[in-house]
Amino acid sequence: MSKFSKNFQKVTYVKHWTENLFSFRITRPKSFKFRSGEFVMIGLIDNYNKPILRAYSICSPSWSDELEFYSIIVKNGPLTSKLKNIKIGDKIIMMPKSTGTLVLDALKPGKRLFLISSGTGFAPFAALIREPETYERFENIIVTHTCRLMTELSYSQNIIQECKKNELIKEFIDDKLLSYHSTTRDDYFFNGRITELILSNKLFNDLEINSISTDDRFMFCGSMGLNNDLKKIMEKNNFCEGSNNYPGEFVLEKAFVG
Repeated sequence: MSKFSKNFQKVTYVKHWTENLFSFRITRPKSFKFRSGEFVMIGLIDNYNKPILRAYSICSPSWSDELEFYSIIVKNGPLTSKLKNIKIGDKIIMMPKSTGTLVLDALKPGKRLFLISSGTGFAPFAALIREPETYERFENIIVTHTCRLMTELSYSQNIIQECKKNELIKEFIDDKLLSYHSTTRDDYFFNGRITELILSNKLFNDLEINSISTDDRFMFCGSMGLNNDLKKIMEKNNFCEGSNNYPGEFVLEKAFVG
């Protein structure tokens, strides 16, 4: 236990959005620095005094005093089956180094930024749409979130509304932020997988915006299958995948929670 005592942070907030989705906040060490969109290893100590750690995107923007995370509860998952029971005041391990590809520095300059997510893949974009630098770099930001059920959209809808009301952020948004929510099971305003909505141009028609152009940049975060399908769409448009060292037209997250 002592080995990780210096990495413990205190839980300050917990909210369960559905039976299987919850968000929580922890204290932020004064020495901890990160870029909006990055992830960090967090976890708990198991019954054998060993750490269970997983990669979690940080939902908070880089300027936030606390660190927020958004999690699914994986049935019998080594970490999330325990993490779902955390309460305010509990301690969580957070390792001191953040990393990730869903950062602004990994993209070439462009005019529109598309942030495409499914499920808990919205997490890094919760940080990026609250980051003033995002609006300084791009003329328009289009964030999409696709889930099976309407209730699973609640977290992202809440964050987007918070952006539009927050005194610090709303002055940067200035009508630059567009959002698009869709479901694959429930009957909703917009239905279908986001890949189908892109390929059919329905996404662009619904938002009354132009379809994909060379000035567009993309970030996406979802299941491995979704990420691979989106990557194929990007490559058909002659877009190259970016990284911290070699910026490109699109980036995707490769770390998954279990």
